Amino acid sequence: MSTTDSDAGASGPATIEEIQESLRQTAALMAEMRAELKERDERARRQAREREEEERRRAKEREEEARRRAKERDERARERDRRAREWHERVREWEEEDIERHRRVMQENEKAKALREETALQMKETDRRLKKAEAMFTSQWGKLMESLVNGDLVPLLNERGIEVDTTHQRRRGRRNGEHFEIDIVAVNGREVVVVEVKTTLRSEDVTEFLAKLPEFPDFCKEYRGRRLLGAVAYLDSDASVTRYAERQGLFVIRATGSSASIINPLDFEPRVFG
Repeated sequence: MSTTDSDAGASGPATIEEIQESLRQTAALMAEMRAELKERDERARRQAREREEEERRRAKEREEEARRRAKERDERARERDRRAREWHERVREWEEEDIERHRRVMQENEKAKALREETALQMKETDRRLKKAEAMFTSQWGKLMESLVNGDLVPLLNERGIEVDTTHQRRRGRRNGEHFEIDIVAVNGREVVVVEVKTTLRSEDVTEFLAKLPEFPDFCKEYRGRRLLGAVAYLDSDASVTRYAERQGLFVIRATGSSASIINPLDFEPRVFG
């Protein structure tokens, strides 16, 4: 007899309570298994529904994306068609404009030809007048210079207490490549009067002269150390310009006929520029 058979025989037959307990345990285990199977089944069905819903959602998104892209393609196609129509219309307009431009060019060429002929005649007339005006200007300026240099300037300045005795015409100087030119210089051992001569004296002429006057000794070094005065002489000018020159301390000399005169007041005090 084997050991197992001996043990079974020794333990004896199972009791009703033991059999009932074994059945209860078996029933509980089976219920637990059925619950677990049910949960797995529900989880599988839930996951299947979720996958199905996700697939439907993705399918819907793909469909919407496809419709959106189709709509964009249609819009792009319509835009290309619109631009093509615009381009053809523009080309047609350009062709019409070219035709009109050519017509206008032809007209302008005809006008330009007539204008050139008229301009040539006008230029000849203008050249004749300029030469006449230049000759008149040169003559007037030359007469004023001759009047001042040959007789009027020295006695005019002497009458105002400026004892100059010598005049020099068209003095030129140079410094560091810069050129400097003065119309008339009246001098003595102590003083030098620099005179700017203009046929028509303007305010900007006075301003420019005032700017260059203090530089005179640097260009004409032989006059350094002398009392430097300034004067403007003219044939024609506005009263406002001559007042401006006088306020700046310049002698103002007006040519009248064949002579000249200083129009500053008798108590005028000239400005010393150096």
